[in-house]
Amino acid sequence: MIQRICRLYCQDADDRKDLFQEIVLQLWRAYPRYEPRAKLSTWLYRIALNVAISSLRRRTRAAGTDELNDEVLNVAQAPQSGYDEEEIEALYKAIERLSDVEKAFVLLYLEEHTYEEMADILGITQNNVRVKMHRIQEKLRHLFSVIQ
Repeated sequence: MIQRICRLYCQDADDRKDLFQEIVLQLWRAYPRYEPRAKLSTWLYRIALNVAISSLRRRTRAAGTDELNDEVLNVAQAPQSGYDEEEIEALYKAIERLSDVEKAFVLLYLEEHTYEEMADILGITQNNVRVKMHRIQEKLRHLFSVIQ
C-alpha cells in the first residue's frame, strides 16, 4: 500500500525511496496515538496519504512547477480489453491533471475501497465522498474529451 502511494506521488525512484522513508518515520512517530477502535489499514492510509500530499506540495513549491506523474495509474490493474492505447493514454493524461487530493480519491477507488472505507481513510463523511467522486468523474469526463 505504501509503495503504491509512493508511485502515485513520485516519478523519480529516489524521490519514491525518500517518500517511503518519510511515511514510515511518520507512522512510527504517530503509532503511540493510534487508537484500536479504527482499523489499522485506515489509520495507515490516512497518514501515508497526508505525508505524500504534503511532500508533493513541498517539492512542487521548491521546483516552482506542477509535477505531472506519468505513473498515476500503475497502481491499477491492467485495463480491460476494448480500450485502445490512445484512450488509455488520454485517461492517464486526464488523471495527471487532477489535484493531489483528487488523485488520492482515484487511488482509493481503483483499489476498490467502498465509500465507507474511503470516508474513514480520508476523515470525511460518506456523503462527502459521493459528492467528491461525482465531481471527479465529471472533471475526468471533461478532461478526457478535451485531451482526445
